[in-house]
Amino acid sequence: MFRPCGLLLIIGSLLTASVGSGAESAEVNLDYVAQRALDRARLPFHSPRADLPKVLRQDNLDYDKYREIRFRRERALWSGDSLPFRVEFFHPGYLYQEPVHVNEFTLTHTQPIRFVQDFFDYGKLDIASQIPAKTGYAGFRVLYPLNQPGKLDELGAFLGASYFRLLGKNLRYGESARGLALDSGEGDRPEEFPIFTDWWLGKPGSGDNELRLYAILDSVSCAGAYEFFIRPGETTTAQIKAVLYFREPAKVVAVDKSRKAVKTIGLAPLTSMFWFGKDTERKFDDYRTEVHDSDGLLVHMGNGETFWRPLDNPPGTRHQVFSAPNIRGFGLLQRERNFAAYQDMFNVYHQVPSVWVEPDGSWGDGDLHLVELSTSYEGLDNIVAFWDPKTKPAPLQPFRYGYTLHWEGGDADLRRSENRVVSTRIGPDAQFAGARQFVIDFDGPQLDAILENKPPVAVANCSGGARIVDTLVVRNSFAGTWRVILKMLPAAGGRAAVDLRCSLQSGTNVVGETWTYQWSPP
Repeated sequence: MFRPCGLLLIIGSLLTASVGSGAESAEVNLDYVAQRALDRARLPFHSPRADLPKVLRQDNLDYDKYREIRFRRERALWSGDSLPFRVEFFHPGYLYQEPVHVNEFTLTHTQPIRFVQDFFDYGKLDIASQIPAKTGYAGFRVLYPLNQPGKLDELGAFLGASYFRLLGKNLRYGESARGLALDSGEGDRPEEFPIFTDWWLGKPGSGDNELRLYAILDSVSCAGAYEFFIRPGETTTAQIKAVLYFREPAKVVAVDKSRKAVKTIGLAPLTSMFWFGKDTERKFDDYRTEVHDSDGLLVHMGNGETFWRPLDNPPGTRHQVFSAPNIRGFGLLQRERNFAAYQDMFNVYHQVPSVWVEPDGSWGDGDLHLVELSTSYEGLDNIVAFWDPKTKPAPLQPFRYGYTLHWEGGDADLRRSENRVVSTRIGPDAQFAGARQFVIDFDGPQLDAILENKPPVAVANCSGGARIVDTLVVRNSFAGTWRVILKMLPAAGGRAAVDLRCSLQSGTNVVGETWTYQWSPP
């Protein structure tokens, strides 16, 4: 993958991008970074925010001033080497208060990439001389000829806490992934947001179509090492391996006396936005009929079941937990790919990626979490999905796991689930006073093969506090789907959320996905 070069070549390469010295002979791999993460975990957490120069803090650098700062594209890492990948850096400051330290590495050496004021055009701002070289960057973006040969496109960005986004061919940015989510959605404690503090960027060869990155993740409760092996394409994949070390309680309390022991460890967390869509009961004054980066959670359970959970923008926070031992995969998907559903020419929601998580091997016993926050506009990522292991790691003991992220669009969802739920609509029912009507369309080759005069049977149920009062299955000849009309009657005065499930059965066989939903009283 990397150019086999020695000390002189790596220094020559780095001096085209930065100043300073510090090259060391080293083989950078996951063990190399994990040792540094373990050393970090033995000490109390030190926030990089404390190292940010005053001139870059939010009370001195507001939104308009921050926009003045632009990276000079000709100073991108590897721009002088005719390599397929280039890296541009984000300036620290404003919202990005934790400086990130970046290194480059080859097969035999590694060296820091210093912060350099000349990388940036500061416009009318006269602040460059006040920013020391040890400051670090806010993050970085990766460029690659993704959509056509010879033309560099943005492949991905790593910016803010442990957030990152990647793109497959002809896709536009939508949902994000994170390195780790701690106590996300827990009502009795604040969420802890780990951050990537240090990066090692592997210098590719001239013919490489893959990029290897390493990072240290750090927070009050734990430190960890991450390996990213990124392959761009129609579907861009990121193969990730991680080692986590949780801090001893005394080291946590030394930084934050109010911090409780971690309750949920969110592995492979995905973050997205859902404002409104087909299933939305809360209506908003907008010319568009749908606004979302993802419209559902798809899950391949360890027992072979596949279920689809449409997303919602609830009136209050929802935190739903699914028992998911030996989970085979999950993802926040954008199934609606028709521009007509959105009518948005600027936020092209029909072209954002779906992101699928494929665990390496068996993750063992654990739960899948879905957190939905209430939002009144599209600028807030209000959806989080992650997997939480049942057995929590002991302090300073290595917790290893791996998975692959697939950033995909178009019809890639069909590979995940051919016979699937294609829409969910909700409204009042005229037959049963107070009932809610769920109209669910199922589609796929196995469903299409079912004869109209022998329709499948809807197998539906709901949790306590409500009851199913009617179900109807009909062929929707206009859309070529099987439609289930499911009527649910909440208990009078009930305020608890209601979990619903519905699948289609032909003979003794379940055909396609299980639809599941959580409904909350208004």
